[in-house]
Amino acid sequence: MTVARAAGIAAWTAAAFCATPSAAADYESAPHPRAAYVASGPASACADPGVLRFITGRFEYKAANYIRRNLSIYEIGQIQLSRYEPFNSYMSSVQREYCVAAATLTDGSRRPLLYVIETPWGFAGVGRNIEFCIPGLDPWYVYGDSCSSLR
Repeated sequence: MTVARAAGIAAWTAAAFCATPSAAADYESAPHPRAAYVASGPASACADPGVLRFITGRFEYKAANYIRRNLSIYEIGQIQLSRYEPFNSYMSSVQREYCVAAATLTDGSRRPLLYVIETPWGFAGVGRNIEFCIPGLDPWYVYGDSCSSLR
């Protein structure tokens, strides 16, 4: 292939991409996403006994099998909703509730507990997903340094 022919093909391809309608990138007509807000109301699903039961059971399993420590969550208190992201057809079809609490462990230490509850989740959008982290007990930084992705 000659240089002139390669240059011609490149010019034709560039012209084809530049000739697309500019309305494809018209952000003014797109709906504006609603920002997440910090809630000052009740803890909503954060204090749900089913959520707390899941966290305590899953933490016990992870402590025994991943970090190899004989730890359990003894008590969860001071539960607060730290951030709420509602359903939004433009950004996400998943509602997220970010929660923070104080966890007392069986070794007597008191640590922050960060978790997120995502709904709807699972098969056909039925159910929920719960992710949680206790800073200092995430040796692989799955949730970032000091559980930063759940803040």
